[in-house]
Amino acid sequence: MQAVAIQAFGSPEGLAVIDLPDPRPDHGQVLIATEAIGVGGVDVMIRSGALAAYGFEEGHILGGETAGTVVAVGDGVDTSWVGQRVWAFTGLGGGYAGRVIAPVVALLPLPANISAVDAVTLGSSGMVAHFGLRHAHFVPRESVLVRGAAGGIGIMTIQLAVRGGASAVAVTTSSAERGDRLRKLGATHVLDRAGKTGDDAPAGYDVIIDVVAGADMPSFFAKLNPNGRMVAVGAVASYPPADFAMEMFAAFRKSMSFATFSADTVTESDRRAVTAELFAAAGRGELHAVVHEVLPLEQAVLAHQKMEAGEVFGRIVLVPSGS
Repeated sequence: MQAVAIQAFGSPEGLAVIDLPDPRPDHGQVLIATEAIGVGGVDVMIRSGALAAYGFEEGHILGGETAGTVVAVGDGVDTSWVGQRVWAFTGLGGGYAGRVIAPVVALLPLPANISAVDAVTLGSSGMVAHFGLRHAHFVPRESVLVRGAAGGIGIMTIQLAVRGGASAVAVTTSSAERGDRLRKLGATHVLDRAGKTGDDAPAGYDVIIDVVAGADMPSFFAKLNPNGRMVAVGAVASYPPADFAMEMFAAFRKSMSFATFSADTVTESDRRAVTAELFAAAGRGELHAVVHEVLPLEQAVLAHQKMEAGEVFGRIVLVPSGS
């Protein structure tokens, strides 16, 4: 099978297409013939070396989610899975390949009206958005700001916040054209990347969901209302300054909160339940998968170049040859 592995950490050109023997599922695992692979911001961070502390090594195969058809099962797995179309959350690796091993507990059968491409566009992005809002204790009639709204997680956060009864959903993005597209998805106010706007956007927000982090993150504490909560669900612009919490302490009397959220803290059963509901809502037309582009797996370098250039609106999806 073909796979894409990291030959050298750093630039996208450090990725390489390699040939590997088809893997064999072990106890409790299945083998999936891949039809679609989601490209996420965390893939870019791993490939760049930003997450070296987590022990990634050269030869690592990227990819946190895949969709396709189960073609083999390991010991202890019901053979009725064979032939089923599924979505699988693979965590921090293994997905950029023509055949993917996944634990059976990580599988979710795909509804007939959800394509493999839409599944990897809605799946982990929607799941992170859902639990990020829950982690922020978001409730109806609260205002929400989504920082870094044009990516997969940001787009799903907008839609889920609107669906959850937010009083306002503001977004930061890089252009008026993107802002117009985000408004069509439910955003009520558009800010630039620095959080400035010329319209009547609220001065403060009850919840900020931050996909970006980076050097500018501390300035957004000033946009939290009293008792406001900021949750970082990503760090596509790298880590914030070491002293970022000083901005919170400078506004101590506002009782603000900051937290991080990782899908690693969600149980498999909760992950499946939420993702199943996302797929069902999409099937009813209540949520929309926004696909930026579908590229062949062997063009993973190009996909990462586009991610780093900030060209992507929604999700890039990789498709193995022959899918």
